[in-house]
Amino acid sequence: MALHFQSLAELEVLCTHLYIGTDLAQRIEAEKALLELIDSPECLSKCQLLLEQGTTSYAQLLAATCLSKLVSRVSPLPVEQRIDIRNYILNYVASQPKLAPFVIQALIQVIAKITKLGWFEVQKDQFIFREIIADVKKFLQGTVEHCIIGVIILSELTQEMNLVDYSRPSAKHRKIATSFRDTSLKDILVLACSLLKECISRRYNLFWLSEWTFWEVRIVLQKLMLAKPLNLQDQDQQNLVMQVLKLVLNCLNFDFIGSSADESADDLCTVQIPATWRTIFLEPETLDLFFNLYHSLPPLLSQLALSCLVQFASTRRSLFSSPERAKYLGNLIKGVKRILENPQGLSDPGNYHEFCRFLARLKTNYQLGELVMVKEYPEVIRLIANFTVTSLQHWEFAPNSVHYLLTLWQRMVASVPFVKSTEPHLLDTYAPEITKAFITSRLESVAIVVRDNLDDPLDDPATVFQQLEQLCTVSRCEYEKTCTLLVQLFDQNAQNYQKLLHSASGMTVDMAIQEGRLAWLVYLVGTVVGGRLTYTSTDEHDAMDGELSCRVFQLISLMDTGLPQCCNEKIELAILWFLDQFRKTYVGDQLQRTSKVYARMSEVLGITDDNHVLETFMTKIVTNLKYWGRREAVISRTLQFLNDLSVGYILLKKLVKIDAVKFMLKNHTSEHFPFLGISDSYSLSDFRCRTTFYTALTRLLMVELGEDEDEFENFMLPLTVSFETVLQIFNNSFKQEDVKRMLIGLARDLRGIAFALNTKTSYTMLFDWMYPAYLPILQRAVEQWYGEPACTTPILKLMAELMQNRSQRLNFDVSSPNGILLFREASKMICTYGNQILSLGSLSKDQIYPMKLKGISICYSALKSALCGNYVSFGVFKLYGDNHFDNVLQAFVKMLLSVSHSDLLQYRKLSQSYYPLLECLTQDHMSFVTNLEPPVLLYVLTSISEGLTTLDTVVASSCCASLDYIVTCLLKYIAKEGKKPLRCREATQAGQRLLHFMQQNPDVLQQMMSVLMNTIVFEDCRNQWSVSRPLLGLILLNEKYFSELRASLINSQPLPRQELLAQCFRNLMEGVEQNLSVKNRDRFTQNLSVFRRDVAEALRSDGSTEPCSLDMMS
Repeated sequence: MALHFQSLAELEVLCTHLYIGTDLAQRIEAEKALLELIDSPECLSKCQLLLEQGTTSYAQLLAATCLSKLVSRVSPLPVEQRIDIRNYILNYVASQPKLAPFVIQALIQVIAKITKLGWFEVQKDQFIFREIIADVKKFLQGTVEHCIIGVIILSELTQEMNLVDYSRPSAKHRKIATSFRDTSLKDILVLACSLLKECISRRYNLFWLSEWTFWEVRIVLQKLMLAKPLNLQDQDQQNLVMQVLKLVLNCLNFDFIGSSADESADDLCTVQIPATWRTIFLEPETLDLFFNLYHSLPPLLSQLALSCLVQFASTRRSLFSSPERAKYLGNLIKGVKRILENPQGLSDPGNYHEFCRFLARLKTNYQLGELVMVKEYPEVIRLIANFTVTSLQHWEFAPNSVHYLLTLWQRMVASVPFVKSTEPHLLDTYAPEITKAFITSRLESVAIVVRDNLDDPLDDPATVFQQLEQLCTVSRCEYEKTCTLLVQLFDQNAQNYQKLLHSASGMTVDMAIQEGRLAWLVYLVGTVVGGRLTYTSTDEHDAMDGELSCRVFQLISLMDTGLPQCCNEKIELAILWFLDQFRKTYVGDQLQRTSKVYARMSEVLGITDDNHVLETFMTKIVTNLKYWGRREAVISRTLQFLNDLSVGYILLKKLVKIDAVKFMLKNHTSEHFPFLGISDSYSLSDFRCRTTFYTALTRLLMVELGEDEDEFENFMLPLTVSFETVLQIFNNSFKQEDVKRMLIGLARDLRGIAFALNTKTSYTMLFDWMYPAYLPILQRAVEQWYGEPACTTPILKLMAELMQNRSQRLNFDVSSPNGILLFREASKMICTYGNQILSLGSLSKDQIYPMKLKGISICYSALKSALCGNYVSFGVFKLYGDNHFDNVLQAFVKMLLSVSHSDLLQYRKLSQSYYPLLECLTQDHMSFVTNLEPPVLLYVLTSISEGLTTLDTVVASSCCASLDYIVTCLLKYIAKEGKKPLRCREATQAGQRLLHFMQQNPDVLQQMMSVLMNTIVFEDCRNQWSVSRPLLGLILLNEKYFSELRASLINSQPLPRQELLAQCFRNLMEGVEQNLSVKNRDRFTQNLSVFRRDVAEALRSDGSTEPCSLDMMS
């Protein structure tokens, strides 16, 4: 629908719908209108209208949003227009400093984007967009409101410079960010710290600024309201301090070396401060400033001061010499001591969280041997221990912060064996206190959770597991104390639980509390057992593990005897955690059979070795699968445990001798294991666990299967019965829903079986069982329920698994047609699905992947496996007039043309199935590629061109390989053109068609050469070998265009660099001949590696101020 905005009123209605409307349809329409407005020639005038005459803040926000999208386009606006927009916004916010904060921030973001994208643009020998620095100086000399705006501009600019835009070349981003870091960032940090220092001291102490006059800080400080006493009750003054702290934090968070650290790995972060900043960090006043700010500011601001201290504590070690590092660490420790001695501020959750991060970073960046040498260490470690104990006891306060405290103690304890210092570390005193506090606090929390109906921490297994894995290291320090405590608590709670079980009165609350405590205790026992380390463990410790494990195995017997009436899911999940930890520690191929863990277990339970433990494991697994069929969490965790057990060969040999395993192999039906049923009480997503079940079960079957077809038939009997039932219902056309659920389950079962069959003999048994009896049923299901991904996805995944020639299992005997028969069935299914799915028409953005693209990606994956599997001779199909191969290739094209280029790259699974498939087609089926209609071939080549720039190495490498095969085909034809006709007419015709297409579309290969050269010269090229292979062919095909590219790059550089770059290009082609022989390719690849290194050095040299082009495609 075309939208024309005739008046301000219409625009403001659009704003209302977009930002505060509750009607989803209206909001979607407003978003479409916004996109249309951005593309409109009237965009700038309408934005100006909204800013100057809009009656609401949302109108101004819409204008800022439009301007942001406008200036961020890949094709930039003219320089003069961007300067006008920047100056207009600066004047606008200067004239209206009391705008809504979110409007000011949005407008300033536009300025920051313009500045970053134009950072290297020059007019009259001046970097025109760097004038923003001088503009900020004017703001800082104005009123408080103007000062705030000036600081926000610096803050947003710093943040924008650090923000990676993946739609643009990463090298351009790093060049801009590095220049900003080297020319401006230190000055910004110094200014911010000076302003903060003035807040505290009321003195103009400009000790850092002896050589820094650019900012004219003296004038700035005299103009600021800070010349009078700071009044944090004044909202404007408080806002200014907050913005300055945010500015410091943005400076310290800057990605100084282009590492793009993963923010989720918070505890591993090191701040790579430049060496030129050493003087700032060596001044004791720097740390004192932020510690003083923490103590003097209200919580909203003091937590920002602590966030800055977190970054100071994370400063790279190599910035200092050893004495300087010790002094710096001493100052940090003094600050920690001062905070813990005055803990009032830590009652605020924000301060508490940042302080916990601060403590964790201390141990991340400093070794225990360095910490113990600090004078205040004994007192500080005592204070930290008390703080940790108090924090653990108040488990409901800021629970997400406990992770950092446990990280600190885990790393401290893990470092103990490596400490060479004679100073006492005192961890043997305090670590048991931490362990005890964690254990007792978790047990005490259960009653509060149950009685007050609070969120149970056990319902968040990811957090629980993370904390337990940290605790396991701490708990093994002074392990005797941990073990004694757990034994005492376990016995006490187990006795109470048994009393409640035998009591007549059903005290449900008390029972829930006791069960919760037992669940925690089982988790904790599993944790300490799993924390055993071979190089620190002793026989005494192993005996203690046996003492604890006895109690859990006894609890397992007690719980299982009460099934199904008496059951608790949380205890069951805890038991599975314990069993898995015990398996990792004491059951395995390298188990020490003399381990003392079995001494106590043999006395109490009769478990003398790992064989008896495996029997207990399997009995528990069978019990769970029998009685917990309706609890998906228990079933999936049980099956994962079974799967883990079935991986090792030695364990498999032991497992198949166990009666419980023999029972499972003969009775895998819904009668014995209800989760295998098709009842409506099970959601279709619950069926996924069946694949895991049958994978493990088939591994067990394979141990002694050999070539016994009767044994395999007996194993498959339950599935045979199910398929026969489906066949009858299909023929009678009733109970279609039951059939669908049954087929989904069967497809998942068979996929698990097929995954585990890795030998030719066993796979042949499965294929003979499925074909021709049952594969047509799956074909019919895809045809009937093509629009229901819950049904088609498992069936397509089964077919994709069957096509996998893993371990050469599909290399059938020479007299067997099975390979061709299997491919024909796959072809039928892919064609059926492809033709039917295209009939769905257009789908919404949220439906297109689950309804269509996911199925297409699985089809592509199956086809790729078939083409690369080397078990089908595809020439046979044409020879005998069989059209299954041609049909599946046409289905591939139809499905491809229904997918946009953006979707191909946006959905990772789709791109990782399409591009490897395209690589197979260009490698072995070039005649098919060249026979494509010109629009289709152009679509394919465009997809390759776009895939070359992706960050996904798998996709980029496949694109390079595909392009290499195409270019090689073209060059081979050109080399033989005009010579005596070849015997292979088909190859000649393919080359002729390809050459004709390229002559009609010369820019296609030229564009791809630009992309590859741009990648080599300017990008972080992670697949250099892959890029080098097609690049040589492209250069040989387009020598004239390559010369133009070379000239444009050289001429875009300053004169001192031009000769260096020219020499680099001469060296690139030195010794390279006009052919694509293996030897010549390898020579070019070696030259390219040297070329890339030399060009990078040339571009870095003498380039701190000179402008240069950073994009060969521009």
